[in-house]
Amino acid sequence: MAKELKELTKRADNYSQWYNDLVIKAGLAELSPVRGCMVIKPYGYAIWEKVQQIMDAKFKETGVQNAYFPLLIPKSFLSREAEHVKGFAKECAVVTHYRLKASEDGNSVVVDPAAKLEEELIVRPTSETIIWNTYKGWIHSWRDLPLVCNQWCNVMRWEMRTRPFLRTSEFLWQEGHTAHSSSEEARARAEQMLHVYADVVENYMAVPVLQGVKSATERFAGAVDTYTIEAMMQDGKALQSGTSHFLGQNFAKAFDVQYIDKENKLQYPWATSFGVSTRLLGALIMVHSDDNGLVLPPKIAPLQVVIVPIGKGDQQQAIADKFAPVIKGLRDLGITVKYDDAENKRPGFKFADYELRGVPVRLVMGGRDLENGTVEIMRRDTLEKETVSFDGLVERVKNLLDDMQKNIFEKARKYRDAHVYECENYEEFKERVKDGGFFLCHWDGTAETEAKIKEETQATIRCIPFAYEQTDGVDMVSGKPSKYRVIIARSY
Repeated sequence: MAKELKELTKRADNYSQWYNDLVIKAGLAELSPVRGCMVIKPYGYAIWEKVQQIMDAKFKETGVQNAYFPLLIPKSFLSREAEHVKGFAKECAVVTHYRLKASEDGNSVVVDPAAKLEEELIVRPTSETIIWNTYKGWIHSWRDLPLVCNQWCNVMRWEMRTRPFLRTSEFLWQEGHTAHSSSEEARARAEQMLHVYADVVENYMAVPVLQGVKSATERFAGAVDTYTIEAMMQDGKALQSGTSHFLGQNFAKAFDVQYIDKENKLQYPWATSFGVSTRLLGALIMVHSDDNGLVLPPKIAPLQVVIVPIGKGDQQQAIADKFAPVIKGLRDLGITVKYDDAENKRPGFKFADYELRGVPVRLVMGGRDLENGTVEIMRRDTLEKETVSFDGLVERVKNLLDDMQKNIFEKARKYRDAHVYECENYEEFKERVKDGGFFLCHWDGTAETEAKIKEETQATIRCIPFAYEQTDGVDMVSGKPSKYRVIIARSY
């Protein structure tokens, strides 16, 4: 394990390589034989499960119901909504045949040319089309609205440049799809789901985010408006961490979904969709972790406390007996605990391994501690160690986990806030944006200005943020009047 840590690239040396190393060495994921795809290992999937469980419970509090829709989508469905197909056409994986057969030499299999599909099927890049085709059979009257469904599933978007969790061809996510009787209700739902995302990401994952609305260029294909939460990584780059979309009546009209309103008139419902993905695990790693490995906020850590006994002979049993009521007390509070008395690994290896995996609290008891009624306690966020009395240990650990959750968030928030800059000079911006950070700048609202910034700096408008007052000003690029202040940054 010392070798594993020694080979973990330092953030200051190569932040990108540090991230890739950490994903592999902490046992979160590994590359698969399929180009652009990954294998999420049990520890990485356990973190995703925590996110999923918390998010799912929050969804259901707002009236969301889970469902499941097909993985394969008829090609014709994607051509119904012009902007939607234009946005996803280059990323689609296409199924053209439905059968294989043995090759002539019998040594392999080949696609059977006689098994060509009459219509090609698309491996879902997102499900608006097939879901709205389904909704046509579900929505007939105003009494059927609002309809609020979500599915947890995988999607495929053919990516040329991939990185585990942040950008892969196949990834896991949830996608919510709703139908409403008014545009106001639909917009309110889109904003509500954005706030749910911000709640989970900030209060459980301890990642501070800025909420806002995307520019027309950056919005979801087929949407009228896209709302986003944007997080800042330790290298100052932005990561879009969740989006919700007001879709207007675009998909309802494309799939001829109509209902009879209270006045007995035919109407098209108003739609939203919303989604977060395993990309959140990339944010979790990049925002909190350090050169020793993962740093996991306690609320999202699969294992919150590990106990490592160090003793010989009768001491081992005595230590185990002493910890038994502590383990029960912690588990009664819903805290996950592991008592690691495995004899095939040295204590030093265990310490380094649990640090690498980001386990929040480590308790260690040796022979002298047993005699003195003490225990060594270490917190992963600061790596601080303290020898304390064994009495009252359950309450101490609970309080420590609460303090760590707050400390990890505050550290990330302070870093983010210290790297938000107001900028009015374009030449200054072009120099400073190379080093990362969120730049709060006036924008004239034109796609031309937005395209110039992207071409010359590789930075994009992340959002028009809700947290900052919108004042009139002058666009730093065009010199034209501006009604918006936007967040501009380089991003993943």
